[in-house]
Amino acid sequence: MMTTLTNNPPTRSDPRRPARSGGLRRGAARLGDLRIALLFIVPALIGFIAFCLVPTIRGVYLSFTEYSVLGEPEWIGVKNYTAIFADELFWNAMAVTVQYVGINIGLQTLIALGLALLMHRVAKSTLIRGALLLPFLVANVIVALLWFWMLDYQLGIVNEVISWLGLPRIAFFGSEQWAIPTIAFVNVWRHMGYTALLIFAGLQAIPNHVYEVASLDGASPARTFWSITMPLLRPVLALVLVVTVIGSFQVFDTVAVTTGGGPVNASRVIQMYIYQKAFGESDFGYASALSVILFVILALVAFIQMKFLKGNESDLD
Repeated sequence: MMTTLTNNPPTRSDPRRPARSGGLRRGAARLGDLRIALLFIVPALIGFIAFCLVPTIRGVYLSFTEYSVLGEPEWIGVKNYTAIFADELFWNAMAVTVQYVGINIGLQTLIALGLALLMHRVAKSTLIRGALLLPFLVANVIVALLWFWMLDYQLGIVNEVISWLGLPRIAFFGSEQWAIPTIAFVNVWRHMGYTALLIFAGLQAIPNHVYEVASLDGASPARTFWSITMPLLRPVLALVLVVTVIGSFQVFDTVAVTTGGGPVNASRVIQMYIYQKAFGESDFGYASALSVILFVILALVAFIQMKFLKGNESDLD
């Protein structure tokens, strides 16, 4: 029996083919994931472009014009900006806003931090934790009206109690001295639960073994708080401060419902001043310039906060 021999070498598959086909499959899978991601992103992107990007670009353009609703924008260059720096009402509005932000952020952060610690260590009930969010679920206008009636000089229940105690009544919203602190208190009451929830989430992220080690070393609760809790909570506090400061600079509805910017200019915050320039005096070009300056201020404040508070770093790493 004879075996036929050939000179042809045995056929071997190309080792590159499986890798190429596998790469094609992975590329197709990534393309499919990208299409699905774009399907979810596009609606939000359209909303962002239509309601944020385009109005922002138009607002910047209008800030260099003299414009009212009844006419066409007339280019005037930087005259609006030069006029702003000589505007005493603008500087008064900025001073009032800074005063409001200082009171609001200081009280809100301290109270929210205390509530977050209580939720973390004492109040384990979901019902109690949820109750802290109830003021935040109420519309800001409703909250402002509620406190406006409760703090009314003649009929408000708070002044009735003050009078019953033999103390003089206080014009909370009608006094130049009390207007901004009262507005700040109203917004602290509404937002402190939500801020506490954000801080509470940061406390939940701190590993328990860190506290166990501190306890074994004999650290007191105060030493544990300042040496462990606060440093590890810094990124969350930085985020909370950025969000709350930006929100505080944009206060408007509480002022519009309660004082309208008065008495005199004691509560005329920058957002109220922008609104009055735009819709009260139909000077949309000047109001747009004010808005651009406020945007720049908020961007700088947020950058400084994140830079000095090192919000993008964590001591857990």
